[in-house]
Amino acid sequence: MTKRRVVVTGIGAVTPIGLDVPQFWEGLISGKNGVTPIKYFDASRFDTQFAAQADNFNPDEYFDKKSVKRLDRFSQFAIAASVQAVKDSEINLEKINKERVGVIYGSGIGGLETLQNEHWKYFQDKNPGMISPFFVPMMISDLAAGQISIRFGLKGPNYATTSACSTASHAISDAFMVIERGAADLMVCGGSEAPITEIGIGGFNAMRALSTWNDRYAEASRPFDKDRNGFVMGEGGGTLILEELNHALDRGAKIYAELAGIGLTADAHHITAPAPGGEGAVRSMKIAVEDANLLLTDVDYINAHGTSTPHNDINETMAIKALFGDHAYKLVVSSIKSMTGHLLGAAGGIEAIATLLSMQNSLIPPTINLDNPDPECDLDYSAKKVTQKEIKVAISNTFGFGGHNASILFKKFEE
Repeated sequence: MTKRRVVVTGIGAVTPIGLDVPQFWEGLISGKNGVTPIKYFDASRFDTQFAAQADNFNPDEYFDKKSVKRLDRFSQFAIAASVQAVKDSEINLEKINKERVGVIYGSGIGGLETLQNEHWKYFQDKNPGMISPFFVPMMISDLAAGQISIRFGLKGPNYATTSACSTASHAISDAFMVIERGAADLMVCGGSEAPITEIGIGGFNAMRALSTWNDRYAEASRPFDKDRNGFVMGEGGGTLILEELNHALDRGAKIYAELAGIGLTADAHHITAPAPGGEGAVRSMKIAVEDANLLLTDVDYINAHGTSTPHNDINETMAIKALFGDHAYKLVVSSIKSMTGHLLGAAGGIEAIATLLSMQNSLIPPTINLDNPDPECDLDYSAKKVTQKEIKVAISNTFGFGGHNASILFKKFEE
């Protein structure tokens, strides 16, 4: 079977450093720091009292007041980013076959705020009558995909992915494969997350996964730095419109890049720690390059998973060096998590968008807060500066708890 080519024709983002794509890109190239003290609840008793919040997001711009009350924040982010992406794609939904347009949209956790709030309501007096009839449809992770489908009347493949921090990248990868095999012509895909709640911060604190630099919160997200001590929680959503090439060309769509290859692997090692030497990451990147029928030396840029955790940053660096050899030192690697924090299941969505914008503008955002590189992290991380570089081929990496690895490869579009 001949594989169909897939291109990106629309993007939308809600992030801690920008509530739409132009704001997001401006935040990235200016090195904007999205980390602030937590505003959503009193965090004074928590080990971590800061996060990267999209606190100026106004759902009233996208929904009526009744809908706002019936949508968890993660679904609000997903729909808002998707509204932006559909508009950006300039697709006329009235002139296409909606049975061949689908949605694959993920969330690592889903409606955590809804789960927490309904739990509290019940346990106040153990009265099940206090539980909202909207509890389940607001909480479950697949409802972002379902709500996007309903919003636009899209009747093609429709489901959610859940693979921790790799969630959005798996959604994009699945959407790519659906189009590639001919089951759809256009897919809305990505991921969203709204984990900044008491139970979210408390749970990750219990794992000792979050940074606790409460007195230095603006410096806390510092991928590849020797003083890093955990990631910073973030929230938001990122949506891509993937389209079969001829479908896009026939309607005169603008094309950001071609999604040319994907690599999906498992560490099969540990529930949270990466495999030694980044073995699973080596394979995911290698498979993505092979899937695109490219050479390792063709890759110009890697948008790293780069979480600012002790194990991840070293293992990802080791993986890049193990796979690319001498070429690893000719690549530029950067982590936007230094600015946005870690959006968990949404990370792959906004990071894919950042990768596409870097390619389009020949500019690589800085990895901020990288003051003292870990001696074992010795690549070019675009430390504290924008790097000007033509990018013809780029990889976006995401690696999730459970050993889930996803590498997405974009290349500049050529007919």
